[in-house]
Amino acid sequence: MISISQKNRYHDAPSAADFTIDQAWDTYSAAEHNRWDRLFRRQREIAKGRACETALTAMADLELSATGIPHMGELSDKLEKITGWRVVPVAELVPDETFFDHLANRRFPAGAFIRPEEEFDYLQEPDIFHDIFGHVPMLANPVFADFMEAYGKGGQRAMQLGQLHNLARLYWYTVEFGLIREAGDLRIYGAGILSSPNETVFALEDVSPNRVGFDLARIMRTKYIIDDFQQTYFVIDTFEALLEACYKDFDSIYGDVKHWTDLEAHEIYPGDRVITRGTLDYFGACKN
Repeated sequence: MISISQKNRYHDAPSAADFTIDQAWDTYSAAEHNRWDRLFRRQREIAKGRACETALTAMADLELSATGIPHMGELSDKLEKITGWRVVPVAELVPDETFFDHLANRRFPAGAFIRPEEEFDYLQEPDIFHDIFGHVPMLANPVFADFMEAYGKGGQRAMQLGQLHNLARLYWYTVEFGLIREAGDLRIYGAGILSSPNETVFALEDVSPNRVGFDLARIMRTKYIIDDFQQTYFVIDTFEALLEACYKDFDSIYGDVKHWTDLEAHEIYPGDRVITRGTLDYFGACKN
């Protein structure tokens, strides 16, 4: 949640139809800049050898390691030259229709607030560290950038058809918690993993979760966990394969999944390309 001080910071900001605000970069405190630096240093070290090369290279190219919280305008100027995307500051989560409109027009809405010190290790609502460290590097990949634009346009269609819950699962299991094959190993590209020190290790190295090959219809049927590690991670072979699988009219897929039962997050389904069948030990221990 946004802290009281953060809410006050943006209270007098003029409202916009697209929910964007002034980042008010010059109002961040020295403690907040220091918090970003500590978050960045810790996660960059953990991500080495675990994050995909695209993300690691983009972090350097976009100079995310520069001291202090990034200025979104300056960051956008660099990103726009690479893939045409910009990062726009928002105070909190935006409505679905606004979110999809931003993506469809190559704008990524990023939270302008940074988590308080007492929530240094975990924050339920995405803040500037999650959005900038986790999401923005992937937008420097031309193919993934095209996928994100297509997702935004698909979201507008899904809302019209009442299938938003199915499309949201695609976002969850790719953009937030996706894995990719890279040089024979599994690597991370999902922002929810990339920005979490514990899940970065868990997603790749723990024996508990399932790791299953990407399948669009399968993902649209699969529930997910919001407040803990994922029980199943889906693995793409390449970003090109992800774009090819999703750069289509989803109407027929929506028509099919309407008639199929949802799958629980931990289920292995007949026909799955199982890369790792998890023990689910971690999740069983959490219930005890």
